[in-house]
Amino acid sequence: MTVRNPDREAIRHGKITTEALRERPAFPTWAMKLTMAITGLIFGGFVLVHMIGNLKIFMPDYAADSAHPGEPQVDVYGEFLREIGAPIFPHESVLWILRIVLLVALVLHIYCAFALHGRSSQSRGKFRRTNLVGGFNSFATRSMLVTGIVLLAFIIFHILDLTVGVAPAASQAFEHGEVYANMVASFSRWPVAIWYIIANLVLFVHLSHGIWLAVSDLGITGRRWRAILLAVAYIVPALVLIGNITIPFVIAVGWIS
Repeated sequence: MTVRNPDREAIRHGKITTEALRERPAFPTWAMKLTMAITGLIFGGFVLVHMIGNLKIFMPDYAADSAHPGEPQVDVYGEFLREIGAPIFPHESVLWILRIVLLVALVLHIYCAFALHGRSSQSRGKFRRTNLVGGFNSFATRSMLVTGIVLLAFIIFHILDLTVGVAPAASQAFEHGEVYANMVASFSRWPVAIWYIIANLVLFVHLSHGIWLAVSDLGITGRRWRAILLAVAYIVPALVLIGNITIPFVIAVGWIS
């Protein structure tokens, strides 16, 4: 840590200044880490549920004698999301509440990430860590900010592609409510399919390390619980990775059309 003292003679003679290294922040570091942990776990739960819902694209269409004759199950799932709470709540109202919660969590997560990165750089000053232990964890730690920026770009692209339907992110065949057809049309474009696969590899790195950081920031110190949650930190992101990359891959190679 760099000591900043306006009196160089005091430093030379071993005196310690009472002046703070930096101004007291408006939001304490522990609160920002806690915010990142909570919002990160919200995103982790969301991507897991989102992946499970999207896997309905592999399920057969509803039978002719069902309540949704001939409809793809993923389309019915998409309509279910828009009808949550009906008829008590208006159409898509609960879905929009969930979207707003995710948006607020995203803004808080991004703000805290850059704020903590800036504080870390300021406290460390000109000194940099060297001879770090190698391996996946060290790589994930050093790349958390970079992988987060990549994921932010992917989120924007994903919304434009399969939610809003804005070209050129979305295909020309995009139609609101046609989840199955939109996924097939989008992932039939190899560059888009490759981008989704790369983004999910980045998500695995970011999510796995993020869950483990959340375990520490939430104060979970028991040896048994930490061992269990360490396994969860790898198993859940691995399941999300496999499920998410399977969909664009099978569509891109023509196994689903």
